[in-house]
Amino acid sequence: MAETKEVAREGAKAAQEVKEMERAIRPAVDIFEDATGITLRADMPGVSRERLQVHIDSDTLSIEGRVDIPVPEGTRPLYADVRSTCYQRSFSLSRELDGDNAEATLKEGVLTLRIPKREEHKPRKIQVHTE
Repeated sequence: MAETKEVAREGAKAAQEVKEMERAIRPAVDIFEDATGITLRADMPGVSRERLQVHIDSDTLSIEGRVDIPVPEGTRPLYADVRSTCYQRSFSLSRELDGDNAEATLKEGVLTLRIPKREEHKPRKIQVHTE
């Protein structure tokens, strides 16, 4: 009987996680490109570094973050303007980008992600010699 309750609890937890993922907020993202790569800036207010996940798998970039809204002990919220505490966004990346050398920073709720171009795709200056 205890095992059945544990399985039911795990199932309920998984269902809640799926429900939260369905209600995920798509953060606003600005993307800039220059000769050496791209820079993404995603607005994710309230997300801490510990609750942020950035993954590059093959040619897909995934960004997920969770906001921890503290509720004082012994109370429960009656109303909240925030309906979801999960940010989620994904992008297809060009094969000319080098995801292995991506760098990310989080400052004041803004995630900045820099993904350089692969060396063979960067513009290069060709030296001209005279004879």
